[in-house]
Amino acid sequence: MSQLEDPYAFTREKIKEAPNTFKERLSFLGPSFILSASIVGSGELIATTTLGAQAGFITFWVILVSCTVKVAVQLEFGKHTILTGETAMQAFNKLPGPFFGKAKWAVWMVLGVIVIKLLQVGGIVGGVAIILNMAFPNIAIPVFCLLIAAIVALMVYRGYYSFIEKFSLAMIGFFTVFTFATLYFLRYTPYSIEFDNILEGLQFKLPKELVAVAIGAFGITGVGGDEIIHYNYWCLEKGYASFTGKRDDSIAWKKRAEGWIRVMKLDAVIAMCIYTAVTAAFYLLGAAVLNAQGGIPEGYAMIETLSAMYTESLGPKAKMFFLIGAFITLFSTLFAALAAWTRQTTDIFGTIGWIDFQNLKQRKKTIAILAWIFPILWALLFIFIKLPVLMVLTGGIVGSFLLFLVVFAVVNFRYFRNNPQFKTGFIYDFILWLSICSIVGVGVLGIIKLFS
Repeated sequence: MSQLEDPYAFTREKIKEAPNTFKERLSFLGPSFILSASIVGSGELIATTTLGAQAGFITFWVILVSCTVKVAVQLEFGKHTILTGETAMQAFNKLPGPFFGKAKWAVWMVLGVIVIKLLQVGGIVGGVAIILNMAFPNIAIPVFCLLIAAIVALMVYRGYYSFIEKFSLAMIGFFTVFTFATLYFLRYTPYSIEFDNILEGLQFKLPKELVAVAIGAFGITGVGGDEIIHYNYWCLEKGYASFTGKRDDSIAWKKRAEGWIRVMKLDAVIAMCIYTAVTAAFYLLGAAVLNAQGGIPEGYAMIETLSAMYTESLGPKAKMFFLIGAFITLFSTLFAALAAWTRQTTDIFGTIGWIDFQNLKQRKKTIAILAWIFPILWALLFIFIKLPVLMVLTGGIVGSFLLFLVVFAVVNFRYFRNNPQFKTGFIYDFILWLSICSIVGVGVLGIIKLFS
């Protein structure tokens, strides 16, 4: 297989000038939309609505902050990817700190987080299985778990970026339209949302009894630590770094880099607007309907309880439409997560020295094998634990801690590995540090309150 077929290899033939107009840049968007397929999934349907059901409108601000505040860190991570062409684990392996074997502590930490987050995605597999069981009750939930695992593995094991991007975008389009239609029709029910409800949720209050759920929601909504790391692989596979070419500090290289960084920023910001709006819609549905009913999603009753959001606003006949929308919402997370996990774990194995990541044939084989191993593990975990909400929120809390590592990496990229040709202004640095301080502040506050 030639280097031209390898999205991680740099060749002169791949170098491409960046588009100059807004319209031209739109045709090169994509990486963040794959992230959105993962973000607008379990976080919205499970964690966000659970928080809304428990808190009402009072923690609406947590969701908005979670979705918007982390994007600056994502942009810095993407910028580093374009300028260096390094994979996430290659970059983490250059962070300060001790080696353990061939890999540094940061790489091993990510591997440890992946092991714990198996619970989170296992809960999502369970949610999808519950939906299918509601539609076809004669088939047991464990059977559906294994069936979903096989389907998502078949879709991902070939590893083609183009298919992953297009399928992600299709799923985003479907559940975005579905969710906003549901929110609109809520106005015709007793659960209509008033402007005062929105104002109540923007007063930055956080009752102590809601801290754990809020932290889980903060970690799982918006772009999380693992999604920021995954962004690296999608930027590389879209071609932003290889279009720029290897760094040679020439004027032409600098111009290309600046152009593709602009494309990457547009990609990230447009996706942020989409997933923030959809996440807000899910939260408002939970706060308006489930909180008023006193219904807190848990166990096998999770999907049934959540369906109240749709049946109350659209009528009993909307239940099947809810099941379709919920299925696609959760399945999008499985699909995008598996595509990213296979690449990230293969990168970890390469950094540790278990495989040769630069060998295209060996890398594709490892991705294909992991595409089957992960879904099977997810399915088995749910079959034995059977608590989807707890499993998903546990993963969300772990994901929020992973943000500390990402922040540490971004500070290192910005101040110790930054290319002097790419100086940033005061406003950019202010927004970046606002993002960093918010992430660290919420994380530290959560840890203190949880153990106080």
